[in-house]
Amino acid sequence: MNINLSVLITETKTTIEFNNKQGTITLFDTNEGILLEHAAVYVLLNENTIVSIGKSEAGAFHTEVTFNKMITIVPSWDIELGYLEQQLITEALENGIQLEQNSRVATKIPSSATKTLTTYKNEVLMVLEKFGYPLKHHEEPKKAKAKPAKARHKWTKEVSQIEFFIDTRESKATALWHKRNEMLLKAGATMMAKPPLNKDGSLGFSAKMGQRIREDHQDKVKNNVTTEDIILKSVNEVGLFLYFGGTNSWLELIDATGKTLNEWTVVQ
Repeated sequence: MNINLSVLITETKTTIEFNNKQGTITLFDTNEGILLEHAAVYVLLNENTIVSIGKSEAGAFHTEVTFNKMITIVPSWDIELGYLEQQLITEALENGIQLEQNSRVATKIPSSATKTLTTYKNEVLMVLEKFGYPLKHHEEPKKAKAKPAKARHKWTKEVSQIEFFIDTRESKATALWHKRNEMLLKAGATMMAKPPLNKDGSLGFSAKMGQRIREDHQDKVKNNVTTEDIILKSVNEVGLFLYFGGTNSWLELIDATGKTLNEWTVVQ
C-alpha cells in the first residue's frame, strides 16, 4: 500500500494531509485549547495509552476524559463520520483496549459502505502506526509464552469438529467454530447476568454491544440460559454475548484436553 501525504509540523501539533482530498489527520501534543475546524473522529491518549474514541462537532473540544494527546481524523467527503468512528472503536475493542465513556449506541454499517470504509480505515491505521500511534493496547510486559494482542487465526475442517468449553466471568458454554464465518453456541449456555459498569456507573461500549447481540437472540434465551443453538459471527461476538467481552476470548475457548482455540488456530 502506497499513500502520498503532505505533513506540517509545529510545536503543538502535526497535520497530515492525504493527497487527492482524501482527508486530514491531526496529532495534538496537548490537551488544552483544542479548536476543531471541522467535525472529526477523535482518539484520546493518556501516557501513550488509548483511552477514548468518539466524534466531535467543529469548535472548542471538551471532554471529561483525562488525556494528554489527541488525534483527530477528518475523512474524505464519501466517508460517513459515524461509520468511521464505529470501525475504529471495533478495532480497538478487538485489540483489547478498554475505552472510557462511550455512551453512544453501536452503529450498524450498511454492506454497501463497508468496502470503501474498510479501505480508508486501513489507510488511517497505517499512517498512525508509521507516526508511532498503533491502535493497540499498551500492555505490561508479558511472560515469554504470551501471544500478541492482535493475532491471525485460521479456520480448518479439523477445528470445525472440536467442541470448545467456556467457563469464565459467570458464564459457561460449549461452542464450535463450525464454519469459517460462523460460531455455533450450543443450547444450555449460561450467560453473565448483569453487564459490568464503568467507574461512573454507566455502561461501557462492550456492554452495549453485548446487549445488542443479546437482543437479536432474545427469543432463544430464558433466565440467562440459551434454550436453542445460536449462530454468532465471530469469537469476539461469542465473548460479547456471553460475558460482555473484557478478556481475550481466543484464550477462553478450551477443548477437552486443555488446548485453547488460539493454540489450535493461531498463524505463527
